[in-house]
Amino acid sequence: MLVLTFALAACDTFLGAPEKPPLPGERISILLHQQTLSADAAAQSQNIQLPAPQPNASWPQAGGFANHAMHHLQVGKDLQRAWTVSVGEGNTDSEKITSQPIIGGGMAFVIDSESRLGAFDAKTGDDLWEVDLPPEEEDDGFFGGGLAYEAGRVYATTGFGEVIALEAKTGKIFWRRNLAAPMRSAPTVRENRVYAVTATNKLFALNGDTGETIWSHSGIEEATNLLGGGSPAVDGGVIVVPYSSGEVFALRVENGLELWNDSLSDARRVQGAISISAIRGRSIIDRGLVFAVSNSGLLVAINLRTGRRLWDRNVGSIESPWIAGDYLYVLSDDSELIAVNRRNGQINWVTGMPQWEDPEDKDGRIDWTGPILASDRLILANTLGEAYAVSPYTGRILGKVDVPDGVSITPIVAQNTLYFLTDDAELVAYR
Repeated sequence: MLVLTFALAACDTFLGAPEKPPLPGERISILLHQQTLSADAAAQSQNIQLPAPQPNASWPQAGGFANHAMHHLQVGKDLQRAWTVSVGEGNTDSEKITSQPIIGGGMAFVIDSESRLGAFDAKTGDDLWEVDLPPEEEDDGFFGGGLAYEAGRVYATTGFGEVIALEAKTGKIFWRRNLAAPMRSAPTVRENRVYAVTATNKLFALNGDTGETIWSHSGIEEATNLLGGGSPAVDGGVIVVPYSSGEVFALRVENGLELWNDSLSDARRVQGAISISAIRGRSIIDRGLVFAVSNSGLLVAINLRTGRRLWDRNVGSIESPWIAGDYLYVLSDDSELIAVNRRNGQINWVTGMPQWEDPEDKDGRIDWTGPILASDRLILANTLGEAYAVSPYTGRILGKVDVPDGVSITPIVAQNTLYFLTDDAELVAYR
């Protein structure tokens, strides 16, 4: 089965047989692809240029590298499903898979909805080992957290308030550290330091060898939050941490000293879910700039050293942006995929993705995740079990294919392989 190369010759496979010529006149859908954003006139005429695709051997933590700037990744042509493996328990009404799988040392590591950590051969999908992460005295039901890999170790955060270090080859536990509050986001690891954020908006910098606290930092605690959270970004001796309060802090890596802070809370008075200011998507550090987006409707670019805001746009998202070259790709809360110039914030194009299974009655909400950029394709997935490819240059939808089940976790790429983690806890590799 061909997947995600979406050659024009295969359009009949994805889109069905040709229909009779339609009546003359322009047709604009008001149901399937609704748009609330529009491209800037000054940017529409600009040709988007991107760096060439590059291979990456690993995906060591949520968001890829510690700065979350992966740019343009390389995958093979004519991808086919190589293998599928069950990694544990999938989503239920009370338990959810909340974090990306990671790839390191030739292995894939995944946490299921019951906080069971499994290791698999990244080439074949073969089971290697598994470890139950919850403490013996705890019951089920505290899902959340995520994974990171560095120097032969896997670091896990859990909804039980623990950070755990394990040997990657065997699953042997080196140390456990209880931080007294659950964690909903994956840790970030850089140079033997583990950075973990609790649900109470407290950041801990831990020693990777011992789990001892090096320093900590606190934001404003929020009573209401979204499922999941944004992992800190680290680069150039600075850590940028987003909190569920909508705050963004830049801190010195060595001591946690605050360099600057900003707030992504929308100044407009709104009601309902949009009033939650949480920054759920991972912030990005890229060539001296920080990019962050909040649920309440702000996308910003900030100077890493000074904290000066370069530009902002009224765009809300709970997904992580993707940076490549001079362009930032963001999937908005209104299921609109946009291309933004990183230098000035101008929007080059906007593509509305399907929002409803039944567009006429607006029934059956479709939730999207992504994008990632691989070999000239922006790849997104949705809860219907569909993967879409969109042109990063024009925003044109190139095609779609089915994956085994719904997808709520952004796919990843490593060693020319594209991985999906489905809602029923299947890890699917396309190569």
